[in-house]
Amino acid sequence: MNNKVEICGVNTSELPILSKEEKDDLLKKIKEGDRDARDKFIRGNLRLVLSVIQRFANRGENLDDLFQVGCIGLIKSIDNFDTSVGVQFSTYAVPMIIGEVRRFLRDEGPIRVSRSLKDIAYKALRAKERYINTHSKEPTVSELAKELDIPREDIVMALDAIADPISLFEPIYHDGGEAVYVMDQIKDSKNTDASWLESIALKEAMRHLSPREKHILNLRFFNGRTQMEVAEDIGISQAQVSRVEKSALKRLRKYV
Repeated sequence: MNNKVEICGVNTSELPILSKEEKDDLLKKIKEGDRDARDKFIRGNLRLVLSVIQRFANRGENLDDLFQVGCIGLIKSIDNFDTSVGVQFSTYAVPMIIGEVRRFLRDEGPIRVSRSLKDIAYKALRAKERYINTHSKEPTVSELAKELDIPREDIVMALDAIADPISLFEPIYHDGGEAVYVMDQIKDSKNTDASWLESIALKEAMRHLSPREKHILNLRFFNGRTQMEVAEDIGISQAQVSRVEKSALKRLRKYV
């Protein structure tokens, strides 16, 4: 991604960089309806779009698509930016661009979410924002459900459905040495130290059995064969298989 120079026909190495004075002057002209100033301001902030979409470089999405979506967020920022607020344009624009890219990834991503779930999720997000502005704290799911008159379970399902998937190789902590990834924090309930030691102990114990005993136990417990099937396979009676099996298991318990 870092090596790609031309995006959507735009040579990124030749993009202009506007000074603060130039930005302020262009914003004034934009508010007066100057279309040329608007176009110049957009081009002068395309590097901002590039810096934002770098955050989504590991999603496997086409860079040209992300750049176009980011440009939509940039244009929306320009059209809605209030110069009287007293904040830098980039401070206002970056969250807008990120939001536009995230909406694109949710709607066009590999995990398809039904329109009804999306609608519920977006209603819940808007209600959450209103609640925070009014009460200066985040609402609980129950409070959102009450305000929207939607079952609590539906809101939980909807919000989970639009959540961005996380890679197992996503770094979650870095102490200056090796990074800690998501996969490092996931417990493996199957391949535990105890099961690993039990497996070693079983292999060691199997060495004390005769070839015939090993063969019968393999057929019975690793291949899932019945005693009758084993008897037919090796040409002995079912009673003989039973006796060999019991004797072999008794010896295994001794060594394990």
